[in-house]
Amino acid sequence: MEYQKRIYSYDTTLRDGAQGLGVAFSLQDKIKIARKLDDVGFDFIEGGWPGANPKDTAFFEQMQHEQLKHAKLVAFGSTRRAHITCEQDQNLRDLLAANTEYIAIVGKSSHWQVKNVLRVDRTENLAMIRDSVAYLKQHGRKVIFDAEHFFDGFQEDSNYALECIEVAAQAGADWICLCDTNGGSLPDLIEQGVKAAYSRVGDKLGIHCHDDAGLAVANSLVAVNAGARMVQGTVNGYGERCGNANILTIIANLELKMGIKVLPDNSLSKITALSHFVDDIANVHPNLALPYVGKRAFTHKGGQHVSAIMKSTHAYQHVDPSLVGNSPTVLVSELGGRSNIIYKAKELGIDIDPQTAAAVSKRVKELEMAGYTFEVAEASFELIIRRSSPGYVRPFDILSYAVSVISQPPLETVVDASVKVKVGDQIIHTAADGNGPVNALDAAIRKAVVPFFPHLEKVNLLDYRVRVLDESMGTGAAVRVVIESGDENRTWTTIGVSTNIIEASKIAVHDSLEYPILKAQQ
Repeated sequence: MEYQKRIYSYDTTLRDGAQGLGVAFSLQDKIKIARKLDDVGFDFIEGGWPGANPKDTAFFEQMQHEQLKHAKLVAFGSTRRAHITCEQDQNLRDLLAANTEYIAIVGKSSHWQVKNVLRVDRTENLAMIRDSVAYLKQHGRKVIFDAEHFFDGFQEDSNYALECIEVAAQAGADWICLCDTNGGSLPDLIEQGVKAAYSRVGDKLGIHCHDDAGLAVANSLVAVNAGARMVQGTVNGYGERCGNANILTIIANLELKMGIKVLPDNSLSKITALSHFVDDIANVHPNLALPYVGKRAFTHKGGQHVSAIMKSTHAYQHVDPSLVGNSPTVLVSELGGRSNIIYKAKELGIDIDPQTAAAVSKRVKELEMAGYTFEVAEASFELIIRRSSPGYVRPFDILSYAVSVISQPPLETVVDASVKVKVGDQIIHTAADGNGPVNALDAAIRKAVVPFFPHLEKVNLLDYRVRVLDESMGTGAAVRVVIESGDENRTWTTIGVSTNIIEASKIAVHDSLEYPILKAQQ
């Protein structure tokens, strides 16, 4: 692709993103994320507010020993406090002590905010901006001025909002970033504000949007068209309230839709891995529906859609998923048909004829009617296909089982399970106890099959989830049991459904052990 111009990327996940509900980074987390952002090729990484807390101060101290390949690390703070000199302001001294080439300082650009929040007069606010930028420049730093509440201020009193950024520019600010701090601006206001700012301070403009109206990404793109040359945001849209603009979505749209260069060559394909990496570090449940990088971004469920993409991947995909490091996924459900089964079988390396695919599709629909869902249990789905293939022999069968729960107050409850398992021509009887009926049953089954398949010793149960399918049935309702298992090589998920929770668990446990046996034989 031939790019029209260059836009600079500014990530604030480590500072603004950390203000999101449920997001918390340790010192080492911040360092790991900074390294990853640098590897992807971001231009600026805002690391936090030195002096605001010991962790951010320590972060900048440790980052002085890191050699970033591409990114510039930015320390964030505010203008000086009212009615004191810059030399007296501890915040500015802490910013200098962070020893970064770039410093971002935030200042008010809304008359209403100046009057009602800062509670200083308009002239003093302008002096706070001018003095702070000039002070940092005198100490040899490059300055990014974040014009907080700029678009609200532009709507209230455009002359004063523009005067605030003019003062910063005259004092030597290298970048002026216009902030939609409350996240409520519409695109037309963003366009007007950026164009007006451009006419006053030129093209050293950035845009920083929040997503309270669901428009943060759109507003950022509008700002670029209106003259902004820097886009700010957070990975996966982390941030306070409804979050910040998702910097990954912005970058993908700029490069793939608008022909504007942001990341270094061959780096756009790293953004899906970056998205997953940050979610994992933050211990945040991934948003599967994120554009470009989400697991569902290129997922197809309806049979008609799948049939079409088998003929042309562009039929129901707006871009090639590999460009952003993602991949297409086809779900198996009652909404799909034979095409879904054939596609999934091909993904698994299984040749399946149309007649078998139709039979599998019918079986899947019957099971989903009973409460199964193979979108969350692809290991169980693969076993359905394998078991439908000619010549497949199940490695073991559970012929019968019994579970007893004996309560002996005031002693602990005793739980025992016994099973009869067939492996080849042999029938094995085993028993085990456990801290609950499912645990005891799992232990008894493993006791029977592990001697024949020793690698199952390394298989661990990672998660066990139960969902009641029809609450109105009370204790007689069917339940869905989903088990996540893993070994040193992979993780997989299996499913069982029954009105008997032990039976549902047995089905899921059986699949969870048969699956790694299958994989070991391939």
